[in-house]
Amino acid sequence: MSEQTMKIDLYNVGESLTFVAKADSGHFITMDAPESLGGHNSASRPMEVILQALAGCTGMDVLSILKKKRVKVDHFAMTVTGERAETHPKVFTKIHLTYKFWGEDITESAAERAIELSETKYCSVSAMLKSTAEISSSFEINPAD
Repeated sequence: MSEQTMKIDLYNVGESLTFVAKADSGHFITMDAPESLGGHNSASRPMEVILQALAGCTGMDVLSILKKKRVKVDHFAMTVTGERAETHPKVFTKIHLTYKFWGEDITESAAERAIELSETKYCSVSAMLKSTAEISSSFEINPAD
């Protein structure tokens, strides 16, 4: 299989709506539905996993870009909120990402540029979601821990 091709194997756990997915990398994630729909409420929902993937993708980009610029980040976190359509297939229509930085060396211009590069050039998850959702972002810079 080429680097451009990915494969995921999905396994149903028991007789519920709990699933374990295994990626080519050998890593697993678990997904589940609420008990009201036949799940065990034991893991993230598939749509939550999409927001988690977006946060991971852009977060990795932003920190990597800042590291290459020799900007020291003491701590980093994100909050992502998503609004979904009211009718099926209930895709995300609006997503907002809040980037949270802690450190003394972080400038607004460095943070803005790293976020811009991730959102416009590098993050493939963001690029896919832009076809259905309006994606916005903000950031905050906090003093070092």
